[in-house]
Amino acid sequence: MTIDPPRTAATIEEVAAVAGVSRSTVSRVVNGSTAVSPGALEAVQRAIAELHYVPNRAARSLASRSTMAIALVVPEDTTRFFGDPFFAAIVAGINSRISRSSYVLNVILASDDPLDKATAYLQSGAVDGAIVVSHHQSDTFVDRIAAVLPLVYGGRPVRARDTDFYVDIDNVAGGRDATAHLIAKGRTRIAAVTGPLTMPAGVDRVEGYREALAAAGLEPGPIAEGDFTIDSGAAAMEQILRSGTEFDAVFVASDLMARGAIDVLGRAGIRVPHDVAVIGFDDSSVATATPPLLTTMRQPSYAQGERMVEVLLALLSGGSPQHATILETELVIRDTA
Repeated sequence: MTIDPPRTAATIEEVAAVAGVSRSTVSRVVNGSTAVSPGALEAVQRAIAELHYVPNRAARSLASRSTMAIALVVPEDTTRFFGDPFFAAIVAGINSRISRSSYVLNVILASDDPLDKATAYLQSGAVDGAIVVSHHQSDTFVDRIAAVLPLVYGGRPVRARDTDFYVDIDNVAGGRDATAHLIAKGRTRIAAVTGPLTMPAGVDRVEGYREALAAAGLEPGPIAEGDFTIDSGAAAMEQILRSGTEFDAVFVASDLMARGAIDVLGRAGIRVPHDVAVIGFDDSSVATATPPLLTTMRQPSYAQGERMVEVLLALLSGGSPQHATILETELVIRDTA
């Protein structure tokens, strides 16, 4: 009986030869770079499959001091992270794009990192770069991470600098369009439940609300602050009702808070949208989970996640991506406004 010798692993040079491209082009494909033509990408992927090529992650890491890992840092507690559909959508987008590269994803939940554990880990060289989502004014540890790692923010940074890279939603336009829709429906006394005013998204959405009212010659209605959770939306609506100020519509800066607000209105005998129209923000799964179906502003969270990874991969490969990427929102009309 003849025993075949063990198969020798294909090399990157062999992949390049079969694909008819340069070694550097294969390297860019393997590392997830977008700086590759569609034809070259297809040829390299076909050659990789034909040769059963597997990148030698350990050798590449030793040679380049690269860990081939990216951290997703979320300065929130576990209840907020697992309870808000926004995070599910944005993480799905991040993971989808990373899965098409050679990097792996580490998720770190670090609410203000009081013991500096996450900071120490990230400063130790355990990852090549990081993405930070949902940061607050108090999250000063993020500045220490930015000093040692390529970093991309989900949303405009709290203390934005010209050197920062971020992918944001046009929250001002979203708040403005949402409020303009309520005005177009004939509503003139419009209240607001804001997001946390320690976050740019919270500040920007209520700014858009104020801009739309000013453009229509209307005064702001009662305003209460929430923290993007359903309980805070309910508490904010209770605060607005206690104020005694009349209102016929409310702009709510997230779908979860809108659900909490609608529950409170219902218990108070206030009909939505007959007595009070309600519009949310996100177009998350909770918008259509229970009646009435929520009119809301759709934000492209999945696309935002993908784009953040693309910016970070460009930085890691020595590219020069644009510092600020702004994605548009879209009005989705349903039952509540």
